[in-house]
Amino acid sequence: MRFPLCIRSRVLRLPVKSYVSAASRPQVPIRHSFFQTTQSRSLRTMNAQELSQYLADAPPAVVRLEIAKHFEPLTDKQKRYAHFISRASFAGHRVVLRQVSPESEPIYDFILALHKKFGGDWKKAAATAGIDEADLNSFLEYAAQFLGNAGNYKSFGDSKFIPRCPPSVFDALASTCPDASKHYKATNGAIFSADKPGLLHLGFTDDGHLTTYYPDSPDITKDEIDAVAKWSQSKGLLPENTRLRKTKDGVFEILIASAKTTVPSGGGDIGTETEHKVSGGILDGKTIRLVYGDYAKEMEAITSYIKKAAENAENETQEKMHLAYAKSFEEGSLLAFKDSQRHWIRDQGPMVESNIGFIETYRDPAGIRGEWEGFAAVVNMERTRAFGELVRSAPSLIPLLPWSKEFEKDKFLSPDFTSLEVLTFCGSGIPAGINIPNYDDIRQQDGFKNVSLGNVLSAKAPNEKIPFIADSDLEVYKKYRDASFEVQVGLHELTGHGCGKLLQETAPGVYNFDHENPPVSPLTGKPVTTWYKPGQTWSSVFGGLSGAYEECRAELVAMYLSCEFAALKIFGFGDGSVDIDGEAGDVLYASYLSMARAGLISVEFWDPKAQKWGQPHCQARFAILKSFLDAGDDFCKLEYKNEDLSDLTIKLDRSKILTSGRKAVGDFLQKLHVYKSTADVEAGSKFFGDMSSVGLEYWGSKVRNVVLKNKQPRKVFVQANTYVDEATGKVSLKEYEPTCEGMIQSFAERDV
Repeated sequence: MRFPLCIRSRVLRLPVKSYVSAASRPQVPIRHSFFQTTQSRSLRTMNAQELSQYLADAPPAVVRLEIAKHFEPLTDKQKRYAHFISRASFAGHRVVLRQVSPESEPIYDFILALHKKFGGDWKKAAATAGIDEADLNSFLEYAAQFLGNAGNYKSFGDSKFIPRCPPSVFDALASTCPDASKHYKATNGAIFSADKPGLLHLGFTDDGHLTTYYPDSPDITKDEIDAVAKWSQSKGLLPENTRLRKTKDGVFEILIASAKTTVPSGGGDIGTETEHKVSGGILDGKTIRLVYGDYAKEMEAITSYIKKAAENAENETQEKMHLAYAKSFEEGSLLAFKDSQRHWIRDQGPMVESNIGFIETYRDPAGIRGEWEGFAAVVNMERTRAFGELVRSAPSLIPLLPWSKEFEKDKFLSPDFTSLEVLTFCGSGIPAGINIPNYDDIRQQDGFKNVSLGNVLSAKAPNEKIPFIADSDLEVYKKYRDASFEVQVGLHELTGHGCGKLLQETAPGVYNFDHENPPVSPLTGKPVTTWYKPGQTWSSVFGGLSGAYEECRAELVAMYLSCEFAALKIFGFGDGSVDIDGEAGDVLYASYLSMARAGLISVEFWDPKAQKWGQPHCQARFAILKSFLDAGDDFCKLEYKNEDLSDLTIKLDRSKILTSGRKAVGDFLQKLHVYKSTADVEAGSKFFGDMSSVGLEYWGSKVRNVVLKNKQPRKVFVQANTYVDEATGKVSLKEYEPTCEGMIQSFAERDV
């Protein structure tokens, strides 16, 4: 589970720009020549505002992850350990590309082929191709955003972005180099295509959207995907490292990511059989086949690097962790991966922190298959001390939440909570905080870890604008938004994702609660009647809604507990006494303002045509904004005088945060938590669906239009590379300029 950079830096692009020089670009509609090719003619079906939503940021907010001062003090062995984890992580970069879209990998190779051809001299590339400076800049801006998102769909929002230059610019660049031409042709025109609006968003194919988690399966249905998931659950086959393919013959192939291309000699996670006949249900008589070796080349490289990381481990726990990773990536075993996560939890207080694998399930429309990610980071000891105090305080904070002990873990398993400075992070996007592992049985029996990514939090985009905050609030908002965000991340990850008990029948007739005298629901005043059955998990029961639902629950926990001034004191604000008008009150006010603003601008990621959310964190924050607005007592309002809402601002009454505001948050949180705890998927889904409903009238049109007009670029991060001298074993670090060219160079020299 991850905490994205949404509260303080969300996402808003500038209006569409023309293709004159960067220094003098006026704000005008798209240049006429954009429509003069076959590929772009289809875009005429959209109006100008609709089209502008899908154009690449101009320019993207390219920032550097500053790491040198934290990396250099490491010992030589620690640097080697970090180096090999980084290499293992980015060895899976092509896996991420293939998980985004069919064209993402050839686009990546096209960009790198051009860099190689011209040695990074982009002016020479432009001269050879016969394109002008403005068109070159548009290409570079697209390339940087593509690399920063590991594909041509936004990592936050799952919508496609399209270059602002005409396709002729890409044609001309491709003509300069046979390799570039080959890769460009392999994109099959998908860089600019927009003739099917549904394919501008990731999602289920039977909703008209794009997904590569179900490759070569245009007619696979949600019901079939669900049926295979239930079969897998019944067999004990975990889904995170799989994809699912429906063949022309109607066989359902579960593709397992592994270096080995055949079932391991000792058997896979469910034995040696790879073909299974299904009995009952909509798949009755159908065959499910297990196919090993998905991403085999990449998984082999990952395994090799991870074994080298194990050789440079600081202790036996780290070594066991990486050997378990190696077994998982080599054989496709998620049972081995779960072992790696148990060792990871036990590796308390390392100087170099990491995690790697198929982790988050946000991008799979079914919400069960994981995207590849991996990171290596250096611990910031000074900031970690504050988080350590938060961990020690958690057992006294969690009982303050609005439910009884029957709905809470019997014992809070104190996790490792560290502030990290990211060396490298491979994935479609970099979060600000992480709470993993996502396996409920491990979380409840062994615990979990929390990390806050300090250099991600502190990275600043130049000339950042802040729409929708009233002028009277700007000073306090700017001064304390970073501090409030760190408080929010800490409480979200530790107490939010870390709290709560799932009422379970863990085995037939075995319960983790008093089944004869079930807990009384605070929502009904009656004993609960639902719980998780053997083999069921939170995500398997709540399905694709589980990501947004859980993020909303964790956000609400953080909003609720941030009203505790003792919690604010942990982060260095106030003396623990209630003082809404003091510095701690400033932090609290900035936190509630940030959440309201995040909820408002989240409507960018609601698609009015499909009437669906494209980003779970945004769905969560929009629901929280609605709870603020529904609190009554004039606690929170959206104020405007102009009919088009162009002067829209958030009005939030600071004096009512501890009363009306906290009550609204607590009521919302209590419902979400009890529905989750008791596996009441029917009531929980309906309630959360209602709270996050947008509609085509006010929110989906007027509010969304003004949000789109005020969009600013989302940050993309240029990361360092490390190199090991084979003769001496010493590792060196190279950082890059925070420019579009620097972003491309960093990937070219990463050589993945």
